[in-house]
Amino acid sequence: MATQDFKTLTKVKDMMLYAYPVLAQFPKAEKFSLAQDIRRTMDELLELTITEDKKYTKKTTLEMMDITNEKLKHYVQLGKDLGFISFHKYEVWEKHLVEIGKMIGGLFKSVNSSPKS
Repeated sequence: MATQDFKTLTKVKDMMLYAYPVLAQFPKAEKFSLAQDIRRTMDELLELTITEDKKYTKKTTLEMMDITNEKLKHYVQLGKDLGFISFHKYEVWEKHLVEIGKMIGGLFKSVNSSPKS
């Protein structure tokens, strides 16, 4: 399972590397509101991914990861709807988030199917 955790962490970092230049292009008035909310949520997702990797009981952390990923999807969609993110950049970013969501789902399945001690 550690390999899957590492892949999830790598995917979250890749998403963040894509997102920071996109956020830098936000209008100045939004850099300390919506852009900051998106950065904070990405940081939270990164922290939860690291926490999940290190914890023995992972279910609650995975639930928080799933919620945070969904919150991030909505923030990014809001950025697109407001015209701060181009449709192409939105599509690429959304693909990252969908893939992270699938990885979280896979981790959920593996935690739920693992035998209880």
